[in-house]
Amino acid sequence: MNSHPPAAEASRKPVPAVDLVRGVRELSFVSRVGHRSYWVETARDSGSPGRLMCSDGSAQVRPALPGDIRVGSGVYGYGSRPYAVSGRTVFFVDANDQLLYRCSPAGEVTLLAPPADELTRYAAPAPSPDGSLVYAVRERDLATGVSHDIVSVTTDGGGRIEVVASGHDFYGAPAVSPDGSRIAYVAWDHPHMPWDQSVLHELGPAGDLVVDGRPGISFTQPRYSPSGVLHVIHDESGWWNLYAADGVDGSLRPLAPMPAEFGRPDWSCGLATYAFVDGGSIVAAARDAGGDVIHRITPRGPLETLPGTAWVVEGVAGSGADVTILGGSAVQPLEVSELSRGSLRLLRDAAARRPDRISMPERLRFPTHDGSFAHAIHYEPANSAGPPPLIVSCHGGPTVGFTGLLDNGVQFWTSRGYAVVEVNYRGSAGHGRAYRQAIQQQWGHLDVADAISAARHLVAQGRVDPRRIAIRGLSSGGFTALRAAQSVPDFAAVTSLCGVVDPSSLPANTHKMESRYLDGLIAPWPAGRAEYERRSVLTNVGNLRTPTLLIHGRDDAIVPHSQSRRLAEELRHVGTPVELVTYEGEGHGLRNPDHVVDALLREHRFVERHLGSGASRSTAPPARIDTGQRGLREYDLYLRQGSG
Repeated sequence: MNSHPPAAEASRKPVPAVDLVRGVRELSFVSRVGHRSYWVETARDSGSPGRLMCSDGSAQVRPALPGDIRVGSGVYGYGSRPYAVSGRTVFFVDANDQLLYRCSPAGEVTLLAPPADELTRYAAPAPSPDGSLVYAVRERDLATGVSHDIVSVTTDGGGRIEVVASGHDFYGAPAVSPDGSRIAYVAWDHPHMPWDQSVLHELGPAGDLVVDGRPGISFTQPRYSPSGVLHVIHDESGWWNLYAADGVDGSLRPLAPMPAEFGRPDWSCGLATYAFVDGGSIVAAARDAGGDVIHRITPRGPLETLPGTAWVVEGVAGSGADVTILGGSAVQPLEVSELSRGSLRLLRDAAARRPDRISMPERLRFPTHDGSFAHAIHYEPANSAGPPPLIVSCHGGPTVGFTGLLDNGVQFWTSRGYAVVEVNYRGSAGHGRAYRQAIQQQWGHLDVADAISAARHLVAQGRVDPRRIAIRGLSSGGFTALRAAQSVPDFAAVTSLCGVVDPSSLPANTHKMESRYLDGLIAPWPAGRAEYERRSVLTNVGNLRTPTLLIHGRDDAIVPHSQSRRLAEELRHVGTPVELVTYEGEGHGLRNPDHVVDALLREHRFVERHLGSGASRSTAPPARIDTGQRGLREYDLYLRQGSG
């Protein structure tokens, strides 16, 4: 991770919208074998799936697979780990057919899991030590619904598949012990999500045993040390900390307990944020409200903090004494680096065009309307005369979080004179279990209130123009943004990107992974249907008088396009200004680079039209906002009246 200081120019050139995709490499899923580092690399301006890349520590980076093979796993809908490396043999999931393959050291590619009558996807392959089997999570679209299990597949090309774990609704990535005698995995069942409650299993000579499955605990990333000790991350302490099964009777012993998160929400199968290195040590990335820190945990020894400041770490892999890190910072996107002999060396950067001057993130802890606190990341604008207009950004999930990583999307706005605040409302990951679980039964309430409070906090400090505030959100964040604009008069414009509009339509129309998600976020379905309908943006749609921009992919299988289409029709009926932009061939979120650029330019024109130019202060009267307690009381009354 290179740390480049911002340029010192007095003025700042606007970041072009095309810089969100032009020359940008998205890097993910790092691993390490010997001196070689591997990762998946996607060129954002190509619109094609990623390639598996490799570096032996030198300046040369090369494809790890022959020809133009593309890797990618669609298991769980958000992209899961599509490969594993054993020696110089690569096991991978082909992005086009989602089947499992082996690539020999000589470059010969063999199909391991043949096509079936039903659509089948694989994820998180894990080869046995002797190379005769590869274990993987399997997802099948059966006539009775989507099914998940863990299977073993022979690696000789014979196509023999055996189910080794089944019966749960979902499975995390399997881990294989060094001697091949045991397999560890995490599983969870509806209506829980993996960060709510899961079960740690170990399959061995004695059969399939539940290592730990106590209610109210989330397990993630089981892994065996080189000596065969099972490790796992869980949140019994209130934080996703690391544990080793080497206590009395194999009980889980905490390693380096602290109020920080070593885990991440398992939206993808096969995340890795800790790794084993020589000497029995573990290198692990811990996250809290201040950012990420990389620690070296030594056996019974003191905790060591490794080089780097203001990091955002999304992947850690180790082999021997060295570590491969997928991380970035406020001035650098995610890149692949090698930590060797105490020094950090860049292996692959994001090749993105950096802004000439970067708006740095400021981490906020702000008071909420109910006397609590929430978190946000604030960016001051450039080229602004007087208090600037504000873009309030609401993340999706809602169980993810903003990290402060350099984002040209944020810099696009700040370089045009807008302030941006990214709200990590209650329910966001990275702040402990209690904060993450606070949104249970409260989605559409707490997240909305926290987004409003973040904007009002900046208004009260005189840091933004109260007359020019827009709010935007992606996916579940679109729901938050729309509900906020519907409930108080603070916002002059609202943008929803692939956003939820009517929660009651999701259980029957979204994918399996999230089909019971709202049981926890709102109420059990279908018993709680009335509550779902109360929180729908379509309920009391006349309250949404804010100009609204809806952006959606036609083929979205997670939040159907019909959600935005229906809202647009209702808003036109009640006379609210609304624009619906539909992109053909797009799913949940935009991947086509032309669509990414077009959507941002459309949103900028929309915001400029309703807020005025970001670089010049508006003289319009403050007709849409009350920054005092009256607005908060209005919101509380809105909730008590049952309108949401």
